[in-house]
Amino acid sequence: MKIIAANQNAIEQAATILKEGGLIGMPTETVYGLAANALDGKAVARIFEAKGRPSFNPLITHFGRARDIEPYAEMDERAKALAQKFWPGPLTMILKRKTNCPISDLVTAGLPTLAVRVPDHKAAQDLIRAAGVPLAAPSANPSGTLSPTSAAHVARTLGDKVDLVLAAGSSRIGLESTVIDLSTEQSIILRPGGITPEELEETLGHKLHIAEQSDDIKSPGQLLKHYAPKTPLRLNAVDLNPDEALLAFGSTKFMGIKGGGAATNLPEDMIRNLSETGDLHEAASNLFTMLHDMDAHNHRAIAVMSIPDIGVGIAINDRLKRAAN
Repeated sequence: MKIIAANQNAIEQAATILKEGGLIGMPTETVYGLAANALDGKAVARIFEAKGRPSFNPLITHFGRARDIEPYAEMDERAKALAQKFWPGPLTMILKRKTNCPISDLVTAGLPTLAVRVPDHKAAQDLIRAAGVPLAAPSANPSGTLSPTSAAHVARTLGDKVDLVLAAGSSRIGLESTVIDLSTEQSIILRPGGITPEELEETLGHKLHIAEQSDDIKSPGQLLKHYAPKTPLRLNAVDLNPDEALLAFGSTKFMGIKGGGAATNLPEDMIRNLSETGDLHEAASNLFTMLHDMDAHNHRAIAVMSIPDIGVGIAINDRLKRAAN
């Protein structure tokens, strides 16, 4: 498996691989995706095989522009309003799939809906344009594990299961897209993400509900156990057990260690701070990168300080709760 900087030559090479049924590690503003031609069932099957992903868990299909979605899914007035406001960007919409839609049934897990997104990343846009087809692209990691925010994460976790990884630095947002279901009359958030409920509500003009965990999987990211490191997580920690590492948020001044000691005196490899200033957007961008880093040190456990459950903090807590289950 090769890692190549996402220049024009690399984009063209990756597009050829996609047209031939291969898999590409694709940088986006959210996390790195594992891309395949969404019209090619055999190529999509390789995604599920590479990730060890359950076949009932649908994939997001990525397009270059909102108007490119028209042949595949029904975009009502809600979808058009959200597309105008938030695309390109970290928003996925669940729409009614059109009759005779050529997207592989594996992508939709046999559902009458299609999850669609227009990414806000130059390399992703260039790749979609060069490939000339919509790209199915879940996160480029083994199913249920930490999402990748760098090309190195993809290489370490998937290895030669990927034909080529386009490298374009760290993901800017570092957290998967917000998912909103527009396939029924009631709009509902299926997965919190970088775009907050308040931002969506302002555009739609009404309050939105965030779906509870259920067996009805309509969107990526709804599995109860998801985004998990190998190291056990303990959430909402107000102090530390001996030998626990710390994933902090804000000041650690008053964080102590049971039996004596202070978090401020922990060895460098045992503490990371999502945002020393308490900035939720900075915390979101650091979440998976820091968890990857801490997971590599084989700590006994990782204690995670409380994150405010507001704005993008809702999405951060969603990922942490699923990772800790």
